[in-house]
Amino acid sequence: MATTVRRAVLNLPAAPLGPENPLPVLRAPADAHTLDERSREGLPRDMARQIGYEPLRSLLPVRLRDGYRRRRQEREFEAVVLENAHLRVTVLPGLGGRVHSLVHVPTGRELLYRNPVFQPANFALNGAWFSGGIEWNIGATGHTTLSCAPLHAALVPAPDGGVMVRLWEWERLRDLPFQVDLWLPEDSEFLYVGVRVRNPHERPAPVYWWSNIAVPEDPGTRVLAPADEAWHFGYERSLRRIPVPRWEDQDRTYPLSSEYPADFFYEVPDGTRPWIASLDADGLGLVQTSTARLRGRKLFVWGSGEGGRRWQEWLTEPGTGGYAEIQAGLARTQLEHVRLEVGAEFSWLEAYGPLAADPGAVHGPDWAAARGAAEAALAAALPPERVEEAYGAWLGCADTEPGERLAAGSGWGALEVLCGGFELPGTPFEETGLGEAQAPWLELWRTGVFPAPRRVAPPGPSLVAPHWRDMLETAPADPLTEYHLGVAQWHAGDVAQAVRSWERGLALAPSRWPLLRCLAVADALAGDPARAAQRYAEAFEDLAEESRGGEPWTAAESALGREAMATLLAAGRLPAARAVWDRLRPALREEGRFRLLAARLLAAEGHVGAARRVFEDGFELPDLREGDEILSEVWSRITHRPLPATYNFRMRPPT
Repeated sequence: MATTVRRAVLNLPAAPLGPENPLPVLRAPADAHTLDERSREGLPRDMARQIGYEPLRSLLPVRLRDGYRRRRQEREFEAVVLENAHLRVTVLPGLGGRVHSLVHVPTGRELLYRNPVFQPANFALNGAWFSGGIEWNIGATGHTTLSCAPLHAALVPAPDGGVMVRLWEWERLRDLPFQVDLWLPEDSEFLYVGVRVRNPHERPAPVYWWSNIAVPEDPGTRVLAPADEAWHFGYERSLRRIPVPRWEDQDRTYPLSSEYPADFFYEVPDGTRPWIASLDADGLGLVQTSTARLRGRKLFVWGSGEGGRRWQEWLTEPGTGGYAEIQAGLARTQLEHVRLEVGAEFSWLEAYGPLAADPGAVHGPDWAAARGAAEAALAAALPPERVEEAYGAWLGCADTEPGERLAAGSGWGALEVLCGGFELPGTPFEETGLGEAQAPWLELWRTGVFPAPRRVAPPGPSLVAPHWRDMLETAPADPLTEYHLGVAQWHAGDVAQAVRSWERGLALAPSRWPLLRCLAVADALAGDPARAAQRYAEAFEDLAEESRGGEPWTAAESALGREAMATLLAAGRLPAARAVWDRLRPALREEGRFRLLAARLLAAEGHVGAARRVFEDGFELPDLREGDEILSEVWSRITHRPLPATYNFRMRPPT
């Protein structure tokens, strides 16, 4: 059977993504993967250096995606299907290029964990993320901001004369273009994936990459990798070297043997073939291998505890089987970023396919024999020299210009390529891809003036790279330009200049709330909660006066209302917090995030019974953040009863 590539439509029960959050993300990301300082002592020198190399200061210029809900309806997703006699691969270009399904055709066996629903949850760096399949994570520690975003996709000639699917986009946190080429040779039992990340700038860039593979979490499933040690990272934020497979009297290569969610970063020795496999009780499952550039391997488990099981339910339909993740990355751990020099690129080839190994050896007590059985099965199915040959052949096609277009990504890459004059063969970011979001920035580049909006609306997205900041500094200083300039200066670490820009803009602004909100964040981070609270109160009042109908305004009220109420409550400004609540649209008050704020407000006002009834009546927090313990914290303030299981999302042991 010759390899075919076709368009398809995938139908899934899906929650709506909703609008972007219009408030610029001025605070550093609340990252559950921040390493405790005490854990840095004694780390290998290269690991310590890369952990400290260019961590994110903010998510700018990316916006939060937190407008999603949990009520699902049937929805169609555009898909691309690659198929030969051995594998059927379903790719979703509109959702970060996620490989949704990888089916072994002769047996009909699904090799991945395939989520039966599309349910966004707050796990990506910018919010919306969903579980299942194979995802391509680029940018910084965490799930990529492109998790639920469209990528460009097209057909490209494959090295064997067939066809491959190219995905590409401009990653905005690090300002880097990347491509992912999916290639299924005619008689291959393995999907090949060629990846390239390029640095077209005149400065080095920090690079992060992890390919995350969701696999079924069956009780008899074991994860194997070529390592005798691992780095354990839990949500208590400590990193420690542990033995593999047994640690603290449990075999941690079985995902359900851990009680709490955790990462196990395998210490793969230099010169060893990198691979990782998930095999069930019969020795059957999925294996991933790669060329040497992709050195890291990891197992993530949700664990068997109540909090981990609740998260598993939250991400899919109740009653659906759970999953674990096997992963492959550029560094030993996901806490690291790797330096990419000026004009250089990172590239590698990955391979995904079925594996069958002797179950007696795979699940036996001898770890070396178990690992060896899987490694021998992989060598027989896909010798390492064949991967190297495929990589060399793919490199010869990496610059080939795409043919038939299958999907369109964002226009941000087109804007950067046009303004920077970059040459990126193989990944065209064409001027025709520019859209409404890029239009004012294109005009700034062409005329030196940031245009006034044609209608009253919340400000559009800000750009913060040095060249955009320079253009804003020389543009006429109207209030909207000062707003965007302040955001760019803030991102650069020039807090004093950012505050001055926002204050200049505020003096003449017809719409004051965007600038007041930025100044409120600056006050809070400067240690002045009273002034931050006052400015938040003024900002929300101004927005409530100006707000109109439509999704952008509702999104602005929701975002600013949440921040304002939380800040006012923390400052003890209860009447002002109540005033924000009273001015909210009725529909917003029914949302889970505001039900929680209502409980906090009632408790602070002394109405503890009423606060408890909010929990007893039931609500859901669609954008509950990974590792956030706000539900248990509020519950503990209003009652001594045990936390109901429906609200237990705890990811770390009690302290």
